[in-house]
Amino acid sequence: MKSEDEKCVKLESGQNKKKQRSDEIVVDEGGTTGCWNRWRLIGSCVSSRSKVDSSIMESKLTNDTSKDQPVVPIVSSTTSNGESNPSTPKPEDELKVGSSLRKFGFNDLKLATRNFRPESLLGEGGFGCVFKGWIEENGTAPVKPGTGLTVAVKTLNHDGLQGHKEWLAEVNYLSDLIHPNLVKLIGYCIEDDQRLLVYEFMPRGSLENHLFRRSLPLPWSIRMKIALGAAKGLAFLHEEAERPVIYRDFKTSNILLDAEYNSKLSDFGLAKDGPEGDKTHVSTRVMGTYGYAAPEYVMTGHLTSRSDVYSFGVVLLEILTGRRSMDKNRPNGEHNLVEWARPHLGDRRRFYRLIDPRLEGHFSIKGAQKAAQLAARCLNRDSKTRPLMSEVVESLKPLPVLKDMASSSYYFQTVQAERVGSSPSAQNGARAQAGLFSKNGVQHPRSLSIPNGSHASPYHQKFNLNSPKPIENKKQ
Repeated sequence: MKSEDEKCVKLESGQNKKKQRSDEIVVDEGGTTGCWNRWRLIGSCVSSRSKVDSSIMESKLTNDTSKDQPVVPIVSSTTSNGESNPSTPKPEDELKVGSSLRKFGFNDLKLATRNFRPESLLGEGGFGCVFKGWIEENGTAPVKPGTGLTVAVKTLNHDGLQGHKEWLAEVNYLSDLIHPNLVKLIGYCIEDDQRLLVYEFMPRGSLENHLFRRSLPLPWSIRMKIALGAAKGLAFLHEEAERPVIYRDFKTSNILLDAEYNSKLSDFGLAKDGPEGDKTHVSTRVMGTYGYAAPEYVMTGHLTSRSDVYSFGVVLLEILTGRRSMDKNRPNGEHNLVEWARPHLGDRRRFYRLIDPRLEGHFSIKGAQKAAQLAARCLNRDSKTRPLMSEVVESLKPLPVLKDMASSSYYFQTVQAERVGSSPSAQNGARAQAGLFSKNGVQHPRSLSIPNGSHASPYHQKFNLNSPKPIENKKQ
């Protein structure tokens, strides 16, 4: 029996329901055979359905304003500005690449990834499989594993959701857009029917994996650092790039993390140039990921930079709550994160109920309040009242360093006690938490000690922020 996380989402479109595939690069937690068994020809890979999460499905929605309106697809597969059908090969002269990009031969990348062997597999998705490889620091030749420059090599899956035009969109945008919070495209390969992209390797993988797939929760300060970096990336695209760009697929799986948890946006196949001149929006086919797309964009197809701001608000909620944007495993009324969270966002007392309980009170009260208020502004139903991303950046800047921990708040302990009453599954954790603190918020002597004599909760003791070696994450 497959779990809910392994089932494809079924969304009603008129009278019909249809299973869809995701483009998400999925971490192969149980081994690498899922992608390898589908590697029919070198450079061709079909994404595994059994590892797809329901919140990132290719989906179809109907326009709620009228049953007569046409279906608008919300898909995770990247589509270029031409919104074309996938897998239509084009000549190399369509590439508009900068001189800084390296052109790789297919055989070099084959050797760099050790012949695309399963042990090199980082993940898979609608585009294809992603492999870890090693190349020369300043060249294109393969080198011995563990030497030279570590890279992530993404292949084009000819049977997948993305095709040549999507590949071109990725190359053409990332060859022009250079910023510390955008993933670096090192080079490309276009040889016969092979299409590959070579990126900098991001050792800590995706934010999605850290929030939803790992048992150890991200500390509060790291969450805020990630949110700030991602906001800077969007602000650059909207307000600083030579030509404004609308990202259009902002979500946790597209936020990659380097060894120091600096965020970098990846996957630009859905990106579009912003409106020019007196135009206020770009009219386009509705593409994106279900649960993240702005409602006005879904309804009208009118795309603006404020659509990205809405998506940022969804991701900020995921960071605060530890919940997915869409989760059918939650109780009724909690499937849609935004709708569940709205009543709590504007309440200075109820917002505590939003915060990821795995943080065990180790979060800044002021920081969480400001983050919740910011999320509410980003998620405003009126797109014109949403903040600019530069304003979001300024709001987030102080949050990673705030030290007023909620665990010392008597009110927070009261909220925890209420959670025990309403959620039996949380009783053991809440009782353990309550045992560490007396009523006045002073830590109980039974709390765990660390070598320097100070005290820390088991949460902080287990998460080593100064680990010299990053945790290898199988999502790139």
